[in-house]
Amino acid sequence: MSIFVPESPGLLLAANSTIPTMLKQILAKLPRKSSKSNPTYSDGSNAATDSGNNGSFTNTCNVISSRLNVVKKMSSSIFPTSGGEMIQPHIPFKDVQSSDKPRLLISKLNLCSNVYDFDDQDKDNAEKDLKRQVLVEILDFIVSESTKLAEPAMSAICKMCGDNLFREFPPKNSARSPRGETEDEDPWFDPAWSHLQLVYEILLRFVSLSSLDPKIAKQFIDHSFLSRLLNLFDSEDPRERECLKSVLHRIYGKFMVHRPFIRTAVSNIIYRFVFETEKHNGIAELLEIFGSVISGFALPLKKEHKTFLSRALIPLHKPKSVGMYHHQLTYCIVQFIEKEPKLTSVVINGLLKYWPVTSSQKQLMFLSELEELLELIRSDEFEKVMVPLFQRISCCLDSYHFQVAERAHFLWNNEHIHHLIMCNRQVIMPIVFSSLQRNSKNHWNRTVFNLTQNVMKMFHEVDEPLVVSCQGKFEEDTSATAAVVERRRLTWEQLEKVAGGGGFEPVSVLEKPAVAATACVVSC
Repeated sequence: MSIFVPESPGLLLAANSTIPTMLKQILAKLPRKSSKSNPTYSDGSNAATDSGNNGSFTNTCNVISSRLNVVKKMSSSIFPTSGGEMIQPHIPFKDVQSSDKPRLLISKLNLCSNVYDFDDQDKDNAEKDLKRQVLVEILDFIVSESTKLAEPAMSAICKMCGDNLFREFPPKNSARSPRGETEDEDPWFDPAWSHLQLVYEILLRFVSLSSLDPKIAKQFIDHSFLSRLLNLFDSEDPRERECLKSVLHRIYGKFMVHRPFIRTAVSNIIYRFVFETEKHNGIAELLEIFGSVISGFALPLKKEHKTFLSRALIPLHKPKSVGMYHHQLTYCIVQFIEKEPKLTSVVINGLLKYWPVTSSQKQLMFLSELEELLELIRSDEFEKVMVPLFQRISCCLDSYHFQVAERAHFLWNNEHIHHLIMCNRQVIMPIVFSSLQRNSKNHWNRTVFNLTQNVMKMFHEVDEPLVVSCQGKFEEDTSATAAVVERRRLTWEQLEKVAGGGGFEPVSVLEKPAVAATACVVSC
């Protein structure tokens, strides 16, 4: 027996309005008794006996009963009563027939679309427990059943997930520092997680179904659904962000038609974070997803992908909270360079652009990333960036923060980087020699002093004449600097005499009266 289930309320109203018309048509087509076959029933002038009247009445009842039976059978075949009735959601799946399980699933999903307030722990406790039990049943059904879901079931699943997940987060306290600025800051946990966890698990199982046809499901998991799903990455609950990461990764892998939209939407999130708010909780999770996405890019890289590197990933070094996602960011950038090594110079120049000046912690992170990039760089790309690069490294070598200085010296311990430096020592040695020389004389940290001696020893073993030349240049620069300092000291002494009322004796070759010079100084 076929089952008719209206797909929308409009179809249901149209079906109800056509029932009386169809019943009239069915009654009109039924066979009728002719008046000649029953003259006693049709003609009252030829009255029969009581027994004849009883027989005719019985025949009339039989005709009416047969007509009603025919109508009932035909109407039941068109509008089955069992198909039109909604199954109660509390009924277990095991207690219904296989043909009724899809309708029971929809009924349970409709029940779970109701959202309760978990801020009040004493409110609607019975309804909350019932909903959680039903969510567990739905999850077990999706995991255990291998049947292909119909479109009404897909729509009901997406609607239920949207009703529970898509919500406004509580406003962030502006007085609080960005997440991760302080190590002792406790994460925030959503009180409704007992329900949200099950909903996320249902959505993950749904998009992971091997029987799910993306061409059909894309009308329910559309751009609007994905946009609201991506907005949830700003949740402060780390458990929710972890679930979102798994769900989005599955969607990106299955729905190829949505991949460009997801990449564009994530880029917009990064732009807003870097250039506007500098506040977002899910950058690390989004970068972790894109780490695997970038590894799957085809060669040669598209212009869109290179734009994502230069305009989204490299500027992510700018925010103060870079430490919360720096590991994932470095992994994404390394994936790009492994795909196309010519991008190394672009990345290093971008890194130098956002190089921190006052934050020693960020300097340590940048030096670590720089070492990973230099391990992959080719000689021709290294020559493009070595001058600005080692100007920055030279500043780190004699940094007052001993950890930064140590990390900069450790670059010489890397075999590949050491080879690049020694092959280009004629350019690099004059840049870094002054910092090494200052460290070897008066750096306060003993470890940095010993590391500097080791680096100087390496240069002596490879090219001693170059070291001697740099030493002479360093002494000349030192003498010139000392002369400038002495001249500045004398100038300040003369200015102090003028301020105290004494005469001014210019240090320069200009010879002017003291009064005129005093007036000039005062006016300036």
